[in-house]
Amino acid sequence: MDPLILSRIQFAANISFHILFPTITIALGWVLLFFKLRFNRTGDEKWMDAYRFWVKVFALSFALGVVSGITMSFQFGTNWPGFMEVVGNVAGPLLAYEIMTAFFLEAAFLGIMLFGFRRVPGWLHTTATALVAFGTTLSAFWILVLNSWMHTPAGFELRDGVVHATDWFAIVFNPSMPYRLVHMLLASGLTVAFLIAGLSALRWIWGDRGAEVRATLRFGAIMGAVLIPMQILAGDFHGLNTLEHQPAKVAAMEGNWETQSRVPLVLFAIPDQEARENRFEVAIPGMASLILKHDFDGVVPGLNDFVTEDGVIEHPPVAPVFFAFRVMVGLGFAMLALSWSALWFMRRKRGIEGLPKVYIYAFAGMAFSGWLATLAGWYVTEIGRQPWLVTGVLTTAESVADVSGGMVLSTLLAYLAVYAFLTVAYLGALTYLARKASHGDRTTPDPAPRDAGIEILTPAE
Repeated sequence: MDPLILSRIQFAANISFHILFPTITIALGWVLLFFKLRFNRTGDEKWMDAYRFWVKVFALSFALGVVSGITMSFQFGTNWPGFMEVVGNVAGPLLAYEIMTAFFLEAAFLGIMLFGFRRVPGWLHTTATALVAFGTTLSAFWILVLNSWMHTPAGFELRDGVVHATDWFAIVFNPSMPYRLVHMLLASGLTVAFLIAGLSALRWIWGDRGAEVRATLRFGAIMGAVLIPMQILAGDFHGLNTLEHQPAKVAAMEGNWETQSRVPLVLFAIPDQEARENRFEVAIPGMASLILKHDFDGVVPGLNDFVTEDGVIEHPPVAPVFFAFRVMVGLGFAMLALSWSALWFMRRKRGIEGLPKVYIYAFAGMAFSGWLATLAGWYVTEIGRQPWLVTGVLTTAESVADVSGGMVLSTLLAYLAVYAFLTVAYLGALTYLARKASHGDRTTPDPAPRDAGIEILTPAE
């Protein structure tokens, strides 16, 4: 049992579970603010009903995100002590900035947002909602600064093998940070758009035809239709940036073995890393060069350029990156097709009733498609960085703890069991909330007037 492989699997399990919940809360906070502002402006109770339902989803997601984030941070010491020993002078302050700004902001105003109903003026509750939404985005900013710096480190120097910061502006605004931040924020928006549309469609299937469901289903479809083209464009810019700074990752994404021009876009293949070739390849000639270089004759680097003369492989594992990239892209185009065609039907036939029944079921089935796309994209990003933990500075093997494989395996199994249970419980809780709402069970009292804020949550909730 290799402790390096087991530690990598364990951290991957932790980050995979953790990222699910910030992916929801980052964008959902802003959606809740939109619902509240719409209620304040129009007085239409459907927006307050939407706020009341989705704030519960936000609270549950926020709690699991915080708990799993704390657990994950412990692994820097237990499994990856070499990371902080080498880059702690950069990673430590960035993580501290996230706590001192975003986390404190969220902690200070989350209570007002969740439990200050009727107890504070409406303007103060709206302000608290806005500050919590801003805090979730600020938290994502600092985490993505650190993650981006690990991919494209800048603004530092090595002294006796230890990283020391020399330019914090260059560290924060490292070459990949803007692209990675925009890509992640849009991914969060798409996750929330399809979650809102999906749970609203599920309530529609269960017979709920209320104004709230109509509004949120339409809102989710519009939000998805607006954001997915932006994500495709952002993904293109991010890919070009990755090609410049991490060409081995792009070569693995494309399944391209030889550096050449007119590189085909591989739609499907089974990469064979031992034979250094693709099997059962289905490809469009020259398209990869056009996408990556905007020129059919553009030269795209191949994986064989990242093998040393003595046979040491310096590129990431090809198959996981190759397949995860196609899952992410495939889900993106499925989101595009569903949201755009749904809007066409709704516009043509004026409303949710204009949607064919299959579309309602499709939205329900894609409620968590944003999760799958985000995980696939995260695997492309993180596996694609191997064998480096910090590109050009620290390898993954150099930072792992000197512990036995049996010890890591035991904690890995415990983590997997807990995370499986919590995932099932979370999905069950969302289904329970949706079913109760679809049956007309208002789990909170009638909303207060706009000037008084919102209702108090009862202890039974």
